[in-house]
Amino acid sequence: MAKQRGIKSIDRSKYREYQRVAEHFYDAAKDSVDLEYWTAAAVLIVHAAIAYADALCIKVAGQCSVGESHEHTVTLLEEQVAGRDEKKKALNQLRYIIEEKTRVSYLGEMISPSQTKNLLKRLERFREWVISILTR
Repeated sequence: MAKQRGIKSIDRSKYREYQRVAEHFYDAAKDSVDLEYWTAAAVLIVHAAIAYADALCIKVAGQCSVGESHEHTVTLLEEQVAGRDEKKKALNQLRYIIEEKTRVSYLGEMISPSQTKNLLKRLERFREWVISILTR
């Protein structure tokens, strides 16, 4: 397969490593919520979502996005999981989380408890869908 711009080929067995990284971010995000470190939790939620998306892309296609825009990750995932149950809802959760990345990571704003809890709920929905496919 010819190398496409912004897409990296990765051995499919490596998805487990990406999933493990995603789980670490997820666990750390929950710990940060418990400690009321809302902004730190939000950053970890964003990174967890991206790592779960990469794990799934690697398992189903042996590829992940390496572009500057994480929206490319959503697009690649959308292409690779066509026809799967609950895809549209899950990708909407991921897209929302990624759209929040700039505000969470780069604008120097403190994130409120309700915003962080909303992001965590969206991550949990996305995570559940990803894991249901990874464990098939």
